[in-house]
Amino acid sequence: MKSIKNAVLFVAATFLCINAMAQTKKDIVDVAAGSKVHTTLVAAVKAADLVATLKSKGPFTVFAPTNAAFAKLPAGTVDNLLKPENKAKLASILTYHVVAGKLDAKTVLAAIKKGGGKAVLTTVEGGKLTAEVVKGKVVLTDENGGKATVTATDLKASNGVIHVIDAVLMPK
Repeated sequence: MKSIKNAVLFVAATFLCINAMAQTKKDIVDVAAGSKVHTTLVAAVKAADLVATLKSKGPFTVFAPTNAAFAKLPAGTVDNLLKPENKAKLASILTYHVVAGKLDAKTVLAAIKKGGGKAVLTTVEGGKLTAEVVKGKVVLTDENGGKATVTATDLKASNGVIHVIDAVLMPK
């Protein structure tokens, strides 16, 4: 009986390891595309011609707004941003959600601690995001005072990591 139990545990552990390795072979775009709550983000990445960039070696840290986050924007904003003539503005907004390097949750929290309660992150767009812990959750503040709370962390990709956020952040 003990050997059967051990065999089942071994198979389960092997499956989990294979599954974890398979997940990390997916890049940031693949991970986001596999999420039902990031369809708007994926459509925006495609419209902004950022797929190749986010499939590149990286590493990148992406703060990924959910569909619900995009829905909080004023009516018509997303449709307007997806128009070809607004591609540059859309790309600017999306790259404002990306930081160069792989910053997992532990690294972000360490930076906040080291910064005396706040960490300033420079985005690929060139702007700044301020991270701090509020009521036990990491909150990002954009340069306009807009805030987004991190709702899920450390979605691993082969070229970085994704943290899910509940609002769209806007560059200056």
